[in-house]
Amino acid sequence: MTKVTLKKGEGRTIHSGGLWVFDNEIDRIDGEYVNGDIVEVVSFKDDFLGYGYLNDRSKIRIRLITRNKDDVIDESFFEKRFYDAWNYRKKTVETDCCRIVFSEADRLPGLIVDKFEDVLVFEVDTLGMDVRKKILVDTLLKVLKEDGVQIRGVYERSDARVRTLEGLERIKGFLSEPFDTVVEVKENGVKLKVDVDQGQKTGYFLDQKYNHLSIRRFCRDAKVLDCCTHTGGFALSAATVAKHVTGIDASQLAIDQAKENSELNGFTNTEFIVADVFEYLDQQEEKGEKYDVIILDPPAFTKSRDSVRNASKGYRRINQTAMKLLRPGGFLVTCSCSEYIPRDLFLQIILGSANDAHKRLRLVENRAQSPDHPIILGHNVSDYLKCVIVQVNDR
Repeated sequence: MTKVTLKKGEGRTIHSGGLWVFDNEIDRIDGEYVNGDIVEVVSFKDDFLGYGYLNDRSKIRIRLITRNKDDVIDESFFEKRFYDAWNYRKKTVETDCCRIVFSEADRLPGLIVDKFEDVLVFEVDTLGMDVRKKILVDTLLKVLKEDGVQIRGVYERSDARVRTLEGLERIKGFLSEPFDTVVEVKENGVKLKVDVDQGQKTGYFLDQKYNHLSIRRFCRDAKVLDCCTHTGGFALSAATVAKHVTGIDASQLAIDQAKENSELNGFTNTEFIVADVFEYLDQQEEKGEKYDVIILDPPAFTKSRDSVRNASKGYRRINQTAMKLLRPGGFLVTCSCSEYIPRDLFLQIILGSANDAHKRLRLVENRAQSPDHPIILGHNVSDYLKCVIVQVNDR
């Protein structure tokens, strides 16, 4: 097997739980290889660090897949990985709709698999997983079938931009016999239609599932504004108990889907509007509108470290305006899905917004993604979703 030796002083992140080896950390590569091959990674002192797959087209040169020197990376290895991942979900979440595989968090870097009722969606982001795609699909189907789970179709959504960094094309399509890609699911008792072909990411943001549920207790009989509603996840959960819910989003397609989902549940207390979130909030402030609950769940304002400063300004502005629109004692649910905005910084931004708006905050909850998107301590990028709930009062 090809051996990769790290430079002197490198490998500290791996010892603390990290799983990536960057191009500038490598001292030498002994042996021939083809991109996607499994290689052995050792320290400068020749201490074994793990096995991973290599791609010299990527700045993340190696992604570790195991730290066990006795492991053999074959079909039975992946079967054990899938078995562990599935059993973890059965113990921590409702599995009708859930993320079965979450990349590094399940020791399968570059692979994401979501389950929507009896449909699986595969997202393959790295070359090392792409060359093993067939065995991965077949093995996961085998694991689920042995547990009595029937899957009628598998769809691939490997169309994320990150694939280009691996030298891969962005693709999507069926990995099984074709089927209707619009799947009706139920989340926390709310019916939703998920389009695994045209929807965002793999079709729906499962990472917010329990955050959607968490808001109901203070949305009862409330006037609610859900900003960046997408297909209505937060809005529809609020609608189960709220007096009235307004959802806004810049995407006409998303708003159309949110309306359809509302009708599917028979809600009569919702409205959905196509609008830019910043412009809409400013207009509501000019009108003197007030809300009991405001939800902010925007797309990531930054996808690189270089733009964190500007992103922070955006988060600060949107939170400040939202706080001004809340009645005293109202609740703000504010989210960031950017891994480059760490939790401490996000809390600082929210506090800065409160100072700008002359408001006083009471922290209700500091939440993260659903447990089926597990956070791995030591691998900081896995702690990407922040969902902070605060009560907002005048000073």
